[in-house]
This record gives sequence, C-alpha cells and structure tokens, in this order.
Amino acid sequence: MTADVVVSATGPLSDPKMPEIPGLAELPGKVFHSARWDHDYDQRGHGRSPASRACTTTALADDLVAVLKATLAAGERAVVAGHSMGGMTVMAAARRPEFTEHAAAALLCSTGSGRLVAESRVLPLRPGRARTRITGAVLGSRAPLGPVTPVARAILKYATMAPGSAPDAVEACARIVHACPAGVRRDWSQVLAGLDLDADLARLTVPTAVIAGTSDRLTPVVHARGLAAALPNCVGLTELTGIGHMTPIEAPEAVTRVLRELTALYLPTEEKEKTP
Repeated sequence: MTADVVVSATGPLSDPKMPEIPGLAELPGKVFHSARWDHDYDQRGHGRSPASRACTTTALADDLVAVLKATLAAGERAVVAGHSMGGMTVMAAARRPEFTEHAAAALLCSTGSGRLVAESRVLPLRPGRARTRITGAVLGSRAPLGPVTPVARAILKYATMAPGSAPDAVEACARIVHACPAGVRRDWSQVLAGLDLDADLARLTVPTAVIAGTSDRLTPVVHARGLAAALPNCVGLTELTGIGHMTPIEAPEAVTRVLRELTALYLPTEEKEKTP
C-alpha cells in the first residue's frame, strides 16, 4: 500500500495508562498520571507554583523532605524517584535525616551531579571552553521562548528528545518548557551551571538505580555512568538505546519496570501501599 500522507492517530498520551504497581489504588495521597498533571504539585516557579528567590539545591532538598514528612508517618518508607532536576533534588536531600528515615530506595533518571553545562551536547560544537560558554549563555538566557511553533518544537526535540519521539509527546514537552517563565528558567539555569553534588551523592547510601538515554544531549549518558560508579550502593544502570532526556515520557514502560523492581526488592509488603 502506498500513500502521499500518513497520519498517526494512536494517541499514546491521550488515554493515560497507570502503571501496574501493587498497592497503587490504596495510596493515601493524591495519585495522577503525568499526562493529567495536577499543577498544585509543580516545582518552585513552574506551572502554578509561585516563584521563589530561594533557587538553591538546599531549597529543593527542603521541598522533598517536606513532601516525605507530609505523606509518610514516622518509620514509613517509600521508593523515591527523580528525573533531571528531580534526581538532583534526591541527591541534595541524601544527607538529611528525614530522607534517610523515609527512603527505602531511589531511582535517578537522566540526571547528573555536576559539570552539566560542560558535558552538555545541546550545541553541535566541539567540547571545550567555547562550547561551555555558549551553552551556558543559551540555557541562562532571559529571552522569552514565545509561542509553541513548528520551529520551537523542532529545537526542543533536538535538544531534549530522541529523533523518533512521538509528535504528541514532543508537543506536551514543548508546552511544559514554554510555560516556564523566563526569569525562573534563568535563575535555575544558574544553579545548574554551578551544580556540585558529588559530596551529597556519596551520602546517598540507599539502594539506587540509574536510568539514562543514549541519545540524551542535555545530560549525556556519561553522567549516568559517573553516578553509577560513584554511588555507594548502586543496584543497576539502565542505558536506553535511542532515548533522549525525557525518559519518563519517551520510555515510560522502562522507567516503570525499574520502579516496580525497586518496590518489590526493598519495600516490605506492608509498606508498598505507601510508595508514591
């Protein structure tokens, strides 16, 4: 069969499928799919959460500890997973007593502990000072991104997603990125440019798995390999061939599978119902 135009109508994000995690239906907190995001849970300055002058890794750790304390009773534990800046939040909180009390295991997705700008391959330039300087200027720009246009989608897809990413996934990610205020984006980019969580990574002693996409330009797989080598208790490194930076959206089944494995291995049966 031949055709001049092919229209994909599978709609992989239009009908969200919740992961089959034991005890999910009995969780005491609010549960929602990323395709039906509740903006009350947005990070500082993102979505409907108000901007904050406290743009630091300490503030991120404060927020994670607050969530753990609000959702888990004394002695209860959960598997804690973080993607990109979320993974950095997990590392930043690792030395907190509250994290140690409540975290049974952790998952770090598409993230790094430092040298983010120097290692980034968003710009097709040779590694070196010039690429690092230009990349930092681009990521830290105050210029508004404007509306989501075909050109904007193409740029975002090149920088953060794999070439084979579904159009609706690219569209969803583009709208999330473009919705972030320019000032907030610049403030957090400065934090990421100077990020150094190596000492905190050494304190992340709970069983920790690492996931990365081999086509990730924003946080290349070299970061994941470095994390796996430096973690005191790494229980697995998964490299997803042909996947970009947005691993939870591009490869949700693979991410969910690792979460299920961590839950099965490191949470007692009576605590699995509490896993976010």
